[in-house]
Amino acid sequence: MHLIETRDLSFTYPGGIKALNRINFIAPRNKRIAIIGPNGAGKSTLFKHFNGILKPTTGEVLIKGEPVTKENLKEVRKLIGLVFQNADDQIFSPTVEQDVAFGPINLGLDERTVAHRVNEALRLLGIEELRSRVPHHLSGGEKKRVAIAGILAMEPEVLVLDEPNAGLDPRSMRDLAEFIRSLTREYGMTVIFSTHDLSLVSELAEYVYLMHRGEFIGEGTVEELFEREDLLTSVRLDMPALPKLFGSLRRHGIDVPMAYTFDDAVRALLKAFGRDR
Repeated sequence: MHLIETRDLSFTYPGGIKALNRINFIAPRNKRIAIIGPNGAGKSTLFKHFNGILKPTTGEVLIKGEPVTKENLKEVRKLIGLVFQNADDQIFSPTVEQDVAFGPINLGLDERTVAHRVNEALRLLGIEELRSRVPHHLSGGEKKRVAIAGILAMEPEVLVLDEPNAGLDPRSMRDLAEFIRSLTREYGMTVIFSTHDLSLVSELAEYVYLMHRGEFIGEGTVEELFEREDLLTSVRLDMPALPKLFGSLRRHGIDVPMAYTFDDAVRALLKAFGRDR
């Protein structure tokens, strides 16, 4: 049984704008899954179906094998935590601490449990010193961390991140990427994220869906999908620098292993120069 599954999911907005067309998707436990595609591909619309913000026009969404209904919507939203692309859409309380506490309070938890969850979420995101700050006075990276902390305080099994790198500087993105890795490595959480930045995909994803105009047009591991550079470029996605470089070296007859991440590149070059022992 998968944590999330969609079967022939289609969605049309009022006015006849078809945003999703027969989407079949699965999210197993303890995996990092990327949904990539250009702006307007339908990624955000799909994510809003995972926790019942939107209802399918046709097809269905299953959470742990059960269809999402009005009756189980509260339980679904405990299980599936969605962080919006724009953190300002999710932050509204006078202080960071109150904002992170909002979700647990609305779950009906007692005061002691709420305080524990807030403290733990702030610690995990490294933002304890922000607890008394006004959220809207924070930087973009800090706001993103506050939004994620608010979701994690509800202890979901799945964290869904819509364009997590939007508005972040490179250092903030590196920190966030390491945090996302830790969620699966140390806490067994499933993380689903969308992006059009393929360098983030090569660093984080274990499985990838390629989306265009509301449909999946490709899927596979990072290695399998990046081998189809023509497919990626057809939807105006740029191959990250490292796999592009190492692919070019291999095509020129230089015997180096393929590299998708910085660590891959280091190992490949050490092996090429006989320094891997």
